[in-house]
Amino acid sequence: MHASRSLVVVVLVLLVGACAPVTTYTDAEAPKRLKLDSATTQIDLHFAPGTASLSSADAARLRRLAAAGGVGSSDRVVVTAAGAPRLAAQRVGTVSALLLNYGVVVIAGEGNMPPDRGVAEVTRTLVTLPACPNWSKPSYSDFGNQPSSNFGCANQVNLGMMVANPTDLASGLPVGAAAGQPASAAVNRYLNDKVQLPVENSALPIAASSSTQQGGAGTNTNSPTGTGSGTGGS
Repeated sequence: MHASRSLVVVVLVLLVGACAPVTTYTDAEAPKRLKLDSATTQIDLHFAPGTASLSSADAARLRRLAAAGGVGSSDRVVVTAAGAPRLAAQRVGTVSALLLNYGVVVIAGEGNMPPDRGVAEVTRTLVTLPACPNWSKPSYSDFGNQPSSNFGCANQVNLGMMVANPTDLASGLPVGAAAGQPASAAVNRYLNDKVQLPVENSALPIAASSSTQQGGAGTNTNSPTGTGSGTGGS
């Protein structure tokens, strides 16, 4: 009797063990992450006193770097210049116009600089794709209903291959000063109850319809006694 009971217990334990979820596989065995390696180079700039003219030596150096690939269109280039806000913006514009001929877009930076000086901070990021596709996890007999080892591979690979500026994956763009005039104008319109509502755009596939086109204000076209354009039921 005791032997038969022990046999029944062993059989039940085996059955329960066979139905237990299999959790031996984890996503850590097949990580799907983009590897980012960034390097930053600073280029000192010199301007003519009180003007936005870049020194001829610095201009020639920037041209050589851009032509040789030392500064590329996929790099993040932040230029900070000394001077009053207007003069500093003009100096940044001088550097931007020079590099734009090589497809390089410049971002204006903020910071304290010595008089008539500037700096171009060039950040280049190398993106290494994950080892995809990854079919290391068997796709059969998955009682734990875990995701495939290849799950998410396409998203990561596509992102790494299509991003225009790889440095954007490492960090966001520097935040500049907000445009105060449009923001204050919007607040004033709100406080004075002069909010400008969107106008109808006939170029859209479905033109916006006003309340008057839908039966007129205060008119119930569904009512048998309504005075709208609809006709009542007979």
